[in-house]
Amino acid sequence: MENTHFSEWKNEVKPAVESKKEEFHYLGYESVTEEEIWECVQSKLKKKKVEPRLYALVDTILALSLNDFMTWLTIRSYKEEGLTQE
Repeated sequence: MENTHFSEWKNEVKPAVESKKEEFHYLGYESVTEEEIWECVQSKLKKKKVEPRLYALVDTILALSLNDFMTWLTIRSYKEEGLTQE
């Protein structure tokens, strides 16, 4: 799947990403950044074979649960750790 729209839509969906960051901060996860949320959402949508529409991107951002985000963050850290040990 070509991800050309992700970079174009980043500014369009910035309010949704900021809202999700504020939600996570409110729940006590102060270290979560907008960039991490954006990377997590991109990785979720890249798994699909069809390029998402803008409304689907916003829906994915707003529906992102803290559990899904923390799972993605853990997997990412394991992958990075595996790359540095080789």
